[in-house]
Amino acid sequence: QWLSDRKKRALQKKDVDIRRRIELIQDFEMPTVSTKIKVSRDGQYIMAVGTYKPRVRCFDTYQLSQKFERCLDSEVITFEILSDDYSKIVFLQCGRFVEFHSQHGHYYKTRIPKFGRDFSYHYPSCDLYFVGASSEVYRLNLEQGRFLNSLQTEASESNVCDINPVHFLFAMGTAEGKVECWDPRTRNRVGLLDCALSSVTADTEIEGLPSISALKFDGALNMAVGTSTGQVLLYDLRSSNPLIVKDHHYGLPIKSIQFQHQLDLIISADSRIIKMWNKDTGKIFTSMEPEHDINDVCLYPNSGMLMTANEAPKMNIYYIPVLGPAPKWCSFLDNLTEELEENPESTVYDDYKFVTRKDLENLGLAHLIGSSLLRAYMHGFFMDIRLYHKAKMMANPFAYEEYRREKIRQKIEETRAQRVQLKKLPKVNKELALKLIEEEGEDQQFSKKRKQKNMPSLLKDDRFKVMFENPDFQVDEQSEEFRLLNPLVSKISEKRKRKLKILEELEAQGQEEEEEPEGKASDAESSESSDDEKGWVEEVRKQRKLLRQEEKLKRQERLKEDQQTLLKPQFFEIKEGEEFRSFKDSAKKQKLMKKTLEDRLKLEEKLGTLNVSDTTVGSKQATFKLKKSEQQRKQQEAEKRHRQERKTLRRSASHLKSRRGRGQLFH
Repeated sequence: QWLSDRKKRALQKKDVDIRRRIELIQDFEMPTVSTKIKVSRDGQYIMAVGTYKPRVRCFDTYQLSQKFERCLDSEVITFEILSDDYSKIVFLQCGRFVEFHSQHGHYYKTRIPKFGRDFSYHYPSCDLYFVGASSEVYRLNLEQGRFLNSLQTEASESNVCDINPVHFLFAMGTAEGKVECWDPRTRNRVGLLDCALSSVTADTEIEGLPSISALKFDGALNMAVGTSTGQVLLYDLRSSNPLIVKDHHYGLPIKSIQFQHQLDLIISADSRIIKMWNKDTGKIFTSMEPEHDINDVCLYPNSGMLMTANEAPKMNIYYIPVLGPAPKWCSFLDNLTEELEENPESTVYDDYKFVTRKDLENLGLAHLIGSSLLRAYMHGFFMDIRLYHKAKMMANPFAYEEYRREKIRQKIEETRAQRVQLKKLPKVNKELALKLIEEEGEDQQFSKKRKQKNMPSLLKDDRFKVMFENPDFQVDEQSEEFRLLNPLVSKISEKRKRKLKILEELEAQGQEEEEEPEGKASDAESSESSDDEKGWVEEVRKQRKLLRQEEKLKRQERLKEDQQTLLKPQFFEIKEGEEFRSFKDSAKKQKLMKKTLEDRLKLEEKLGTLNVSDTTVGSKQATFKLKKSEQQRKQQEAEKRHRQERKTLRRSASHLKSRRGRGQLFH
């Protein structure tokens, strides 16, 4: 951009890349923004709509120039070419207007009841199906010239629609994340897909309910659905589950979906990126990120050409030879790409050197910032390569000597690498690291002989890096677990080394690894394995015996320490209102609290404070007696004695009365 015209002309003479930088279609642009772009069925005309002012432009590919331009009253949401050429076009505009154009220009204009967002043309019945900010799908018959009964859906709003080109099934994507399929012949709904639920997978993060933003049929059975959260779902119409879910990982609505049949690719685009991926495996083929936001993508039929409508005046044209040949109106692109592959040329920036501000300070050229000798670019500057070499020679005249010393040092390092190198062991778990290094060396030798892939090393794995750096992960060889497991580990390593040795002998003798070694039958191997097991069991028993002896010695030492220690008296404060009995009660309570519920219930049953009995239903019934305090117990005993005394007094009084009565009667 900052090159002068004279420099550009010189570059065009010298640089093949600039000389071949051609403009396929003259003035292929819009005044401000382009929103939609389509190709006619005969492939001769490319039509695009944009702003400002709202307009439509038609480009003739045979003439490689613009054919006509028509201005409109309001912005175009989408449009459809009904004929093979540009003679019949329908525009859906933002003011609820539907405008029809013929070959000569404007033909007719009408309105729909609600704001429209998309429409599709049903060829067998000449019906236009409009979807938008309504639960109804409006039908306009172009043969009769009138509106027909609308389709009543369950959706609150609809965003996109499409008609299958084979069996003419009508599908519409709703704001609730569902796809409704209708049969135009019976005007009944025949299917419902919940794409919002299927788009949420384990590795996707979404915010809000995914609505349908793009819809495209492929053949009779396949359908691709794009969501507002950046996922593309590929469906087979015979199944309600998606075949594959592809996430753009940008969280932006999918704007366009196209099918490329030669390589079985799906071309999906949001406002930031265009992705091409295999529809069977989901593997990315390639991706493109234009400079400006994308509004629409159009794939030229049966070719490798791709056109985009952007948030910029210029509409981009991409040619990818792998996708297919160039269109017949620009077949010279194939020859140009072949020559470019054969003769790679230098870039425009070969005469310039990119330097940062720090590089300029090192060269002593910081005072040139702001002058014409430096061109600001990103985080640095472009400067002439000749000026850079001169400044570097003046700043460092001994650069060649440094280069020579660096080369000599590299040669010495290469010779050192051929010598025997000492392997540095980590600070933590040195024994384990040494063992892993030895095993890795044995595995590498064995895999080289058998031509197998080497397994990844534990020492180089980031997941286990902390085990050789953090002292908390140090293996305690004196612990009980290590001493019990060590015999088993050592036996396994010995068995593994013996097996490797046997396999090496088999290979040396030219035998297959499935055959048994000569002079050793299978029963001999089984007896050997049983001997190994016996030896391991004996070693474990020996370690257990040593552990028990060590534990016994520790207990004796603790007992001696307890006997030698002098117990100091401890004083405890009794709270007001409490009565001191003994320390045994608190100790009993603590022991009782440590016991399980079952043990406590058994103890309560023995003491008589708990009674457990079976009921008629088959369940258990437990009766508890609350423990009473000492004061309550004394009071109850006093009351009991008082009742007994009164009872004896009443008995004696009644006895005296009876005797007195009998005496009077006798008298």
